[in-house]
Amino acid sequence: MSAALNADMLKHMKDADGFIAALDQSGGSTPNALKAYGIDGGWKNEAEMFDMVHAMRSRIVTNEAFNGDRVIAAILFEATMDRDFEGISAPRYLWEKKHVVPLLKCDKGLAPLENGCQVMKDIPGLEDTMKRAKDLGVFGTKMRSRVAEVNEAGIKAVVAQQFEVAKRIIACGLCPIIEPEVDINTPNKAGAEKILLDAMMEELGKLAADQLVMLKLTIPEVDNLYTPCIEHPNCVRVVALSGGYPRDDANARLKKNTNMIASFSRALMEGITFQMDDETYTKALDGSIQSIYDASKK
Repeated sequence: MSAALNADMLKHMKDADGFIAALDQSGGSTPNALKAYGIDGGWKNEAEMFDMVHAMRSRIVTNEAFNGDRVIAAILFEATMDRDFEGISAPRYLWEKKHVVPLLKCDKGLAPLENGCQVMKDIPGLEDTMKRAKDLGVFGTKMRSRVAEVNEAGIKAVVAQQFEVAKRIIACGLCPIIEPEVDINTPNKAGAEKILLDAMMEELGKLAADQLVMLKLTIPEVDNLYTPCIEHPNCVRVVALSGGYPRDDANARLKKNTNMIASFSRALMEGITFQMDDETYTKALDGSIQSIYDASKK
């Protein structure tokens, strides 16, 4: 990726109105994503399953409703990054044809629960994957941890690991999205979010001026809780995951948080199925995109 291209993508990520489409279902979540899309089984092996989910993603990104006017970026699973849309490599297609910034899910899943939280599993070959992603035109990454309890030691461990890996990704020339998800069913969710905020602000304060990150967070119980992160000079964007909330609920909650934008997956595709004809599908996708765009506007 050239420096000029990187600068163009960075400006789009920082300044554009819109949201991030999370199209990064991996092996564990793919069957549920396909089931919600109206495909319940029917594949003989994992390769066929991923062919089906790639067809689902292709239908999304090649649709006329999906473009950089409302969708700022899209998060891809690694297998999608290595495939094509309409004969063009997926990252190049997103940027060159749709003006949508390509991002890569780079984590390998969650470690077992400890201190009420789940840190990420080790990520073997991270630097090699980052080089390949950058060569393909990917701008940044996303990696997820999980907070399930109000446990200061667990939350601090999640945040410390996220920022440690983020610095490795930055050193490879990409911009990481740090995602310490607070489970929406966490008892005293607001308490967990306050500890998370303090831990993230401490880590943001340790970054050098040119170490830029993004944050992907559960929509907080206290409106505008994450404004200090949004205003931090090292934070390109703060985005919200839907976390299992239905789309209308997630949109309503998001609207209460100024300058926080969506990065929805299940909520984006809610009510959109494989069986729809092209006209019905386009109308449904357009309506979903517009509603999330409206909730994300500055």
